[in-house]
Amino acid sequence: MRRWLDGGVSRQQPSVVVLGGGPGGYEAALVAARAGAQVTVVDRDGLGGACVLTDCVPSKALVSTAAFMGGLRTGETLGVREADDATVDLAAVNRRILALAASQSADIGRRLTGDGVRIVRGRGALAGPDRVRVETDAGDDEELAADVVLVATGATPRVMPTAQPDGERILTWQQIYTLTELPEKLVVVGSGVTGAELAHAYTGLGVPVTLVSSRERVLPGEDADAAEVIEQVFRDDGMEVLGRSRMASVERTATGVRVTLVDGRTVDGSHALLAVGSVPQTAGLGLAEAGVELSESGHVVVDGVSRTSVRGVYAAGDCTGVLPLASVAAMQGRIAMWHALGDAVSPLRLGRVSANVFTSPEIATVGVSQRQIDDGESEADVNLLPLATNPRAKMDSFEHGFVKVFSRKGSGTVVGGVVVAPRASELIYPIALAVQNGLNVDQVASTFTVYPSMTGSIAEAARRLH
Repeated sequence: MRRWLDGGVSRQQPSVVVLGGGPGGYEAALVAARAGAQVTVVDRDGLGGACVLTDCVPSKALVSTAAFMGGLRTGETLGVREADDATVDLAAVNRRILALAASQSADIGRRLTGDGVRIVRGRGALAGPDRVRVETDAGDDEELAADVVLVATGATPRVMPTAQPDGERILTWQQIYTLTELPEKLVVVGSGVTGAELAHAYTGLGVPVTLVSSRERVLPGEDADAAEVIEQVFRDDGMEVLGRSRMASVERTATGVRVTLVDGRTVDGSHALLAVGSVPQTAGLGLAEAGVELSESGHVVVDGVSRTSVRGVYAAGDCTGVLPLASVAAMQGRIAMWHALGDAVSPLRLGRVSANVFTSPEIATVGVSQRQIDDGESEADVNLLPLATNPRAKMDSFEHGFVKVFSRKGSGTVVGGVVVAPRASELIYPIALAVQNGLNVDQVASTFTVYPSMTGSIAEAARRLH
């Protein structure tokens, strides 16, 4: 354990206060506690934050259920004909999902308390750069002295004046787990990652879905080749995709909802799911008053080691707007504590972050993107290998998807990749290892893979870049 130094003189253990118990907050708290700090986590929404309670864990559990149902429906191609009568009990599905989330949250609480972290239920705000004021759920006021403060308060669904969620028919992605019956028809507004994942999940559960996308294609922030495959799968699965269709308003009707588009068209459904982005939860935290710089969007401005503009105040996660991924939030929190408590640390390197879209098939990416290559920002050779010829894909009756590997011209160093496949979130790991460790395509290609396996296509793509 490193000593806490003040002018070169060792003093009492440092005090760390973390605002928010999501991935950025609880991972930071664990690092700080193990470094010998006195740590307090002030949490309002539940340990694990939106990631565990209302976003990542619940949505991916719903996606898993939908994928299971999809497998039953396609079982006939494998010679299985007894699954036609399978039905979905949405109330039971959502009970299981919420129980999983609660269990994960409880596990996080046990880890924190087991490492000596104090957990305070309530709302915290800066009373200055080195003090935190807490209004506890019990109705008490408490002021905590802090050598280090980490702001990790996350984000909340964006709400538009013309599309107000009511929790019954017009829903945000955090409200859908209260449904007890499948919607008769679901209109999803927004075709980013959240909108695409949930639209496809409900399609997999047998719900007629219309996806309203303001952009030319779904998943506009993803690899264009991958997004094209996913949109075709959406349509093949029966989803109605309305491209270049911007929502003007969403309102209740006598029997459901009506989504009105900017061009005057209307889309009726029983329910509407709003997935139009998120906003940081930074208001009312005393940040500006303490001198912490905020962007125009309200995000906390941080550097590569999670420092804000105020000495001793750090920030991590979705409230910073760096990259809305739980893995990035967790790393930001760890880096913040390593830096604040005097450990060796390297700045956050976004070029090595793996990301995944949990549609079916999934889209996983790491490193340099096709867009950066096309724009001339990076010089790289590209090989795209369709998975249709992969023997494992044939066994699983999987027809859509590919592996794409990017290698630096000349040296052959792997600088990025894209995988579109079932469990792409697992398959991207060998490419991520290559990017992280500077491996070249020959080293990847000469590594043994299991036959038959999807990873064989990663090695093959690398061989073609020899």
